[in-house]
Amino acid sequence: MSLPALLLAVGSTPSPSPSESETPSVPTVQDAQESATQAASWVEQNWSTWLAIGLKVLLILVIAGVLRVLIRRAITKLIDRMNRTAQAVDGTAIGGLLVNVERRRQRSQAIGSVLRSVASFVIMGTAALMVLSAFDINLAPLLASAGVAGVAIGFGARNLVTDFLSGVFMILEDQYGVGDSIDAGVASGEVIEVGLRVTKLRGDNGEIWYVRNGEVKRIGNLSQGWSTAGVDVTVRPSENLDRVKAVLSEVGEAMSKEEPWNELLWGPIEVLGLDSVLLDSMVVRVSAKTMPGKSLTVERELRWRIKRAFDAADIPIVGRPALPVEDAAATDPTAGMAAPSAYSNTSSPQAQAATPLAPPSVTK
Repeated sequence: MSLPALLLAVGSTPSPSPSESETPSVPTVQDAQESATQAASWVEQNWSTWLAIGLKVLLILVIAGVLRVLIRRAITKLIDRMNRTAQAVDGTAIGGLLVNVERRRQRSQAIGSVLRSVASFVIMGTAALMVLSAFDINLAPLLASAGVAGVAIGFGARNLVTDFLSGVFMILEDQYGVGDSIDAGVASGEVIEVGLRVTKLRGDNGEIWYVRNGEVKRIGNLSQGWSTAGVDVTVRPSENLDRVKAVLSEVGEAMSKEEPWNELLWGPIEVLGLDSVLLDSMVVRVSAKTMPGKSLTVERELRWRIKRAFDAADIPIVGRPALPVEDAAATDPTAGMAAPSAYSNTSSPQAQAATPLAPPSVTK
C-alpha cells in the first residue's frame, strides 16, 4: 500500500465513541506484576539507607533517655544529701545559725525541680534536633524561626522571665526561706511560701502579700544569724551608777538562767553603760544577742523585769520632767481674742464721727 492510501485509511478510521473512551481499563495480572517488581526493586535499593537511619534514630533516643535518667537520679541524690545534712545539724548548736528543716526542704525541692527541668529540656531538645538531622532535614529555617519566636516571647513576657530568673537566683543564693521575717521593700512579714515567680508573705495583721520576685530590689532578712535586743533605761542624773549597774546585772543574770529565756538568749545580757547624759536624766543601755526574730519578745520581758527590780530597789525611772504647777503662768481666757473695735460702741467719738450728718431741715 502506498503512503497516500495509508494516510487516507488512517484518516478514515472511525473515532471511538465517548462511552468507549471514558471506560477505565481493568488492570491485568501483568500490570500488577510490574508494580510489585518496581516496589521490590525500590525497597532493595533503599532498605540499607532506611535501616541505617532507623538505627541511628533509635541509638539517639536510647542515649538521650539513659542520659536523662542518670542526670535526674544524680540530681535527686544531691537533693537528698542536702536534706540529710540539714537534719543532722538541726539539733546542734550550729543548727540555730542555719535554716530550719522546712525551709531547707522547700529550697532543695525548688532547686531540684529547676535542675531536672533544665536537664530534661537540654537533653530532649538536642535529641530532637539530632533526629531531624538524621532525616537530612535542613535545620537552618527551623532554628531561625525558633530564634525569632524566642525574641518575640522574650519581649512580650519580659516581666515573667525577670520574675523567674530572680526567683531562681534568690533560691540558689538562699536569700530567704519559709519562716523568715523579711523586709522586701514593697511589703514585709513572715515568708510562708517561696516560688520561682511569686513569694508569699504574711503581714503583722494577718494579711497575705504576693510579691513578684522581679519587683524585689532589696531584701532585709531579720531571721538569719542572730538579733539584738536593746533596752534604754532612763534614770535621774543624781542616781548612783554603780547601784544601777548592779541591779541591771542581777536582772540579766536571773533572766539568763530561767526558761524559756535561756534558749532565746544567745549571749549574756550586758550593761553597755551610759548612752547619753542630759541635765535632767541619764540613759543606760542594756543589750543582748537573741535568737533570730525573738528580739522584741526579749525586750518586753527585760523591761518588765527591770521595772520591777527598780521599784524594789527604790530607783525611779524618769522621763521628761513635767512643768511645775507654780511656775506655770495663769492662762488668760481672753488672750486669744481680738480687742473690741471702737466703732462697736455707738457713743464713742469714732462712731459719732463716722455717722453721716442729718440733712438740714427745711423751714418754710
